[in-house]
Amino acid sequence: MSKDLPENKTLQDIRSVIEQARQQVRLTVNSAMVLAYWEIGRLVVEDEQQGEQRADYGKQLLQALSRVLTQDFGKGFDVTNLRNMRRFYLNFPIRETLSLELSWSHFNRLARIENPSAREWYAKETIEQFWSVRALDRQVCALYYERLLASKDKQAVETEAIEKIQPLQDTAKNYLRDPYILDFLNLQDKTYQESELEQAIVSNLQQFLLELGKGFAFVERQQRIRFEDEDFYIDLVFYNFKLKCFLLVDLKLGKLKHQDVGQMDTYVRLYDQEKKEETDNPTIGLVLCSEKSEAVVKYSVLNDEKQLFAAKYLPYLPTEKELKAELQRERLLAQAQLEKKKEQDNEQSAE
Repeated sequence: MSKDLPENKTLQDIRSVIEQARQQVRLTVNSAMVLAYWEIGRLVVEDEQQGEQRADYGKQLLQALSRVLTQDFGKGFDVTNLRNMRRFYLNFPIRETLSLELSWSHFNRLARIENPSAREWYAKETIEQFWSVRALDRQVCALYYERLLASKDKQAVETEAIEKIQPLQDTAKNYLRDPYILDFLNLQDKTYQESELEQAIVSNLQQFLLELGKGFAFVERQQRIRFEDEDFYIDLVFYNFKLKCFLLVDLKLGKLKHQDVGQMDTYVRLYDQEKKEETDNPTIGLVLCSEKSEAVVKYSVLNDEKQLFAAKYLPYLPTEKELKAELQRERLLAQAQLEKKKEQDNEQSAE
């Protein structure tokens, strides 16, 4: 078994080379994405301006573009993101003024600031202070610009702002995992958002639902849906051909919280808005909470759909009792699988 390499100049030089290469990748991808999305926004705006009824025409144009671009280039070209590109161009119409030190995510956040003076100030501060997108968002939401203008003690405001954003600064690794980066490069990287235990349980749940024989078809795992500038990830998505509707499944480790059900209601609303076709029935959600001692199952449906849910959905869905039993079984199975893997890894390390 090899020993760890001691710290020396060669190791330091190699680290420096890797960090520089990563920084170059970051700058290259960022520049290409910002310029491409600005150009797409320009083309969309100019096309819309030729329409007689611009509001309706614009909506139809974005939907049509989204369908074709998604088919040709993969994710990243949904209607919401195309709308973001259009807004980006409208708020930054002069290409030569674009600072390529800012990422697309930065520009996307800046474009939502209505006050042009505030937008310009936040852009300048972001560059000079090396703010991450999360740090920028925090400052905007905390009205940093407005408070600085109004405050007599500007140093106190600045000191507080600096302290608050320190934990929000990103690493190069996190930057390359930015959902926009992954979409732009047409890459897939979703598994890092789950723990090993969650992954194992979700895998078993996926197989369990498919084996029910009640019309389930698997759609995607860890599917990302975007609302405005926030991304949500759904553990499992199915389509049921007998019910003609989507089923969203979300797993939580620990106790069921009120916000877990509320979050699923948000998923259901977003899915009905973004994914559901006119011929589909309303989307339903399933929240599963797995604890060591018990399992909790909650079907999440919007209030105006409860009658439909009870009358039509239940005959084709597993009952909460069945799901509890399966979830408990799957947790034990997943834990056994992980313990076995850990033992094998330890044996290999000892050799």
